[in-house]
Amino acid sequence: MSDVHGGENLLFLTDEQLRQGIEAMFFAYRGFTADPDRILEGMAYGRAHHRALHFIARAPGTTVNNLLAILGVTKQSLNRVLRTLVEDGLVESRVGKSDKRERNLFLTEQGAALERKLSDAQRSRMRSAYRAAGPEAVAGFRTVLEAMMDGEMRRRYLRLKDGGS
Repeated sequence: MSDVHGGENLLFLTDEQLRQGIEAMFFAYRGFTADPDRILEGMAYGRAHHRALHFIARAPGTTVNNLLAILGVTKQSLNRVLRTLVEDGLVESRVGKSDKRERNLFLTEQGAALERKLSDAQRSRMRSAYRAAGPEAVAGFRTVLEAMMDGEMRRRYLRLKDGGS
C-alpha cells in the first residue's frame, strides 16, 4: 500500500521538490508564452498587448478599471497599451451607457483575428499537454493553480470562468 504518487505523500513535499515545481512552472510559462511572443515579435507588441487582447475577448465591453484590476498593472502602463491597440484598429473604446466616465472595450474584427491567432497557439500547446497528462492530472493542475491565486484574483477568475467579467 505504498503509493509513492498518491496524494497523501504530496502533503509532505521537501523544499527540493517544491523548488523543482517552481522551476517547472517557470519553464512551462516560458513555453506557454513563446508561441505568442514569436507572433507578436514583428508587430511591435508584447505580452501586455496579448493579455489585454485576451481579456477583452473573454469579456467584451469590459471596463478599463476591470482590466486594470485583472492585469495588475498601472493605469499609465495600461493606457499606453490600449492607446496603441486603439490607434492600430485592434480595440474599440466606447463611452459607457450607464456611466459616461467609463470606457468599455471591444475587439474589432482585426483585433479578434489577432487574439484568435495568439490563443490558438496557446490552446494547441495546452491541448497537447493536457492529452499527454490525462484528465486526472488536468483536474489536479487546475486545482493547484486555483489554490495559488490570491482571494480577489480567484474571485475574478471564477467570475470570468462563469461567463462574467
